[in-house]
Amino acid sequence: MEEAAAGPSRFKANYAVERKFEPFYKGGKVQLDQTGQYLFCVCGTKVKILDVASGAILQSLEQEDQEDITAFDLSPDDEVLVTASRALLLAHWAWREGSVIRLWKAIHTAPVATMAFDPTSTLLATGGCDGAVRIWDIVRHYGTHHFRGSPGVVHLVAFHPDPARLLLFSSATDAAIRIWSLQDQSCLAVLTAHYSAVTSLTFSADGHTMVSSGRDKICIVWDLRSHQALRTIPVFESVEAAVLLPEELAPQLGVKSTGLHFLTAGNQGVLRVWEAASGQCVHTQQPLSGPGRELTHCALVRAAGLLLSVTADHNLLLYEAHSLKLQKQFAGYSEEVLDVRFLGPEDSHIVVASNSPCLKVFELQTSACQILHGHTDIVLALDVFRKGWLFASCAKDQSIRVWRMNKAGEVTCVAQGSGHTHSVGTVCCSRLKETFLVTGSQDCTVKLWPIPKVLLSKSIAPDSGPVLLQAQATQRCHDKDINSVAVAPNDKLLATGSQDRTAKLWALPQCQLLGVFSGHRRGLWCVQFSPMDQVLATASADGTVKLWALQDISCLKTFEGHDASVLKVAFVSRGTQLLSSGSDGLVKLWTIKNNECVRTLDAHQDKVWGLHCSQLDDRALTGASDSCVILWKPQPQPCGPVLPPSPARQQELDNLLQEKRYLRALGLAISLDRPHTVLTVIQAIRRDPEAFEKLEATVLRLRRDQKEALLRFCVTWNTNSRHCHEAQAVLSVLLRHEAPEELLAYEGVRASLEALLPYTERHFQRLSRTLQAATFLDFLWHNMKLPTLPAAPSAL
Repeated sequence: MEEAAAGPSRFKANYAVERKFEPFYKGGKVQLDQTGQYLFCVCGTKVKILDVASGAILQSLEQEDQEDITAFDLSPDDEVLVTASRALLLAHWAWREGSVIRLWKAIHTAPVATMAFDPTSTLLATGGCDGAVRIWDIVRHYGTHHFRGSPGVVHLVAFHPDPARLLLFSSATDAAIRIWSLQDQSCLAVLTAHYSAVTSLTFSADGHTMVSSGRDKICIVWDLRSHQALRTIPVFESVEAAVLLPEELAPQLGVKSTGLHFLTAGNQGVLRVWEAASGQCVHTQQPLSGPGRELTHCALVRAAGLLLSVTADHNLLLYEAHSLKLQKQFAGYSEEVLDVRFLGPEDSHIVVASNSPCLKVFELQTSACQILHGHTDIVLALDVFRKGWLFASCAKDQSIRVWRMNKAGEVTCVAQGSGHTHSVGTVCCSRLKETFLVTGSQDCTVKLWPIPKVLLSKSIAPDSGPVLLQAQATQRCHDKDINSVAVAPNDKLLATGSQDRTAKLWALPQCQLLGVFSGHRRGLWCVQFSPMDQVLATASADGTVKLWALQDISCLKTFEGHDASVLKVAFVSRGTQLLSSGSDGLVKLWTIKNNECVRTLDAHQDKVWGLHCSQLDDRALTGASDSCVILWKPQPQPCGPVLPPSPARQQELDNLLQEKRYLRALGLAISLDRPHTVLTVIQAIRRDPEAFEKLEATVLRLRRDQKEALLRFCVTWNTNSRHCHEAQAVLSVLLRHEAPEELLAYEGVRASLEALLPYTERHFQRLSRTLQAATFLDFLWHNMKLPTLPAAPSAL
């Protein structure tokens, strides 16, 4: 470890967010502009605009009321974007600048459920949950029409493609299609042929024919001149969208004549092309297995030659319209991220396992996404082999899979295995060579899976199908679920961590028990070998990280600082530092030599399940239950590693504390610029019988620059629940005795206060919960009716 610590450039002082992969679509409408360059998606209270080429979020539009967006539409000329919120407000956006041009009341008595522009981009129709349909003149800013008569929620509105006809179509919960004349301000016709909700309306180029789709598993072709149904086509699936294709030949889609053809998307998860005249299906897309494949939306952008479809898993797929060749994939929402890993020999890609059977592989440079299907239940864990081309996944479906990425970045499944009797919760790859896998399961066993040599051959055919893996060894290791397995850098040792509060060390490949690590008070979530030393790190639900010596199975160090379960731990800086992530949403950087928490990273809002470091240790990756994946860039310590005070200085400090000369001791500690040393002085003062008075007198007699340094140190201490009391005590003195004008003049005081506030709120919330629990216990104690004990018999 001394050799590793010698390189000052490798010692890290902080991590900064380099990039953030966050949700941009959580269900609802999706729309492409006419050029196919921008993608508009609903994400809760915002409409997010993506650049299709790069995958970057260009704008995030949120109305002033900060309520959920219930509907939006982009005009056919791509200039006007209108959004409707649950607060019954409509907003007209200059979406390229991200500013609101106009905000007005929708007048509907319930939220707007749908909206659509007319072909001239001047009129907007809104359908509400109150059964009303309203027309707005976007140019002159006034309402032109109000149509009533629809029972229930109006969930679909569409203008006729010929602006001269001034016709509006709407559908509500009665499954009827109403045709409204804007000129006569009346309902021209009610088309009744569907038996369930109508999901889409699409019109032919000449405007004489309309195709409607519904959840009653039929599509109907209508003659708009006679308002009669020409043909009812059974499609044998609940259809969410139907799109009329251009009247031109497309042999790849089975379109061999110039008649009307339309495409359907529904709950079977495949796109199908139908001939309107005969009602025959002429083309069916190749189906993919796995849940979450149901299609919820489909739209055609003729000018760009693109077809957009959306799955129930919030994945967005862009196809070339004439061949249905997949052009691009986007993962709109990852739900709860359970694990993350870098991929590729230069860490060019990342793979994400979320609360889904699908894996998502992102290329970091272009944000291109590939969605991998294979598992049939939620993928729980990932690991990658040393070279970065092969990686493994395990899932609740009791199986494991091995995937390989080629030089083009395309990933395919090359092997699969099964044998566990419960969910497989953890997997680890061999470290030296691509020779074996180890898995741990809820069935309390560990399995060793050799990697067949055929997988390492570059000549393996991509279409030959996955190779079947066979377990070489099975060992029952614990009495409860196995949450983590780790293979030593030399491939000769295996560590397992379990819910039974212990970690165990095993010899490979026979799985012989070498030792048991006991000391944690709750179950273990992660075990990890040091890359440099014979040391094992364990992370536990008791909020601590422990370091253990492999030779004598003894506990070397304990790191306390997380307020909740520690879910992952990783060695960085050549084994001299640790990164830990917890269910409190925090990631902490620790220096092993002095047990100090160097930095607390607060960028996630929920449990941080995934933590991985790149091969060169120049980046870190975290994934959390807030569905965000964050790429971190380390910030090196400018002056080399933090060294402890010299023996002479340390002796002087000890003498001053022994003599209770606190002012000199505190001044000396601050001059060393060592937060941990200053903390020991504050702790010594607080142990004094007259702690409050001594701390107050000592802090107030410091120079202003020393008070500024002390305030900076308080920020560091306040991130740790063990040291927050010292930070709060110092803050109490400064806030009560320093004038606000003087405090605001301190250097960096605003940044310090911003960093202090969120953690202080957490500490007070924790105290409030403790007080509530204590009050409840006190109430129970005083209201318990204990039986009277029988009197002791008298001695004769």
